[in-house]
Amino acid sequence: MSKKNQHVVPHGNDWAVKGAGNEKATKLVATQAEAIKIAREIAINQKSEVVIHRPDGTIRDKDSYGNDPCPPIDKK
Repeated sequence: MSKKNQHVVPHGNDWAVKGAGNEKATKLVATQAEAIKIAREIAINQKSEVVIHRPDGTIRDKDSYGNDPCPPIDKK
């Protein structure tokens, strides 16, 4: 299994979970919160990253679930 970062992106009136570089969504759901939960589960399993986008498509947040040799100090 490849370690693709998971993106939570707007998809019409819904939200999509997409693997990096994929054209098709892994999952479509009604809320961003639900999409984040699904993306997080996939990222933990694959030891990758979740990239959360705003409704306008810009990046809102990122969370890493892999083995980062130089992890940033999280100020959340």
